[in-house]
Amino acid sequence: MTNLICIVCPRGCHLTVDEKNGYKVTGNGCPRGEAYGKNELINPLRTVTATVKIELSGSVKYCPVKTSAPIPKKMVMDSVNLLKNVKLKKPVKLGDTVLENIFDTGVNYIATKTMEA
Repeated sequence: MTNLICIVCPRGCHLTVDEKNGYKVTGNGCPRGEAYGKNELINPLRTVTATVKIELSGSVKYCPVKTSAPIPKKMVMDSVNLLKNVKLKKPVKLGDTVLENIFDTGVNYIATKTMEA
């Protein structure tokens, strides 16, 4: 049995997941909590936020980015390491693709802020 706190909504339900009984979830206040509990043990996913360098007005700044969808938790650190060599040029618009198809997942890193000169 594994105990988790659901993060799908602000209620923060205390879940118990019974791995030996088909990942049966108890303590959830809604169906989303049940799905979260199962997925967290079977295939945990995370949305990743980070920053990448961008050249603005002759100086280097940082542009915030995030994954366009959650990726497997085991890929998080490797995906962040991919950003170390990325340097954007102005202008960057909110939603622009910064890095495409991370590890063939179909998920992209996208800019989360418009940054112009």
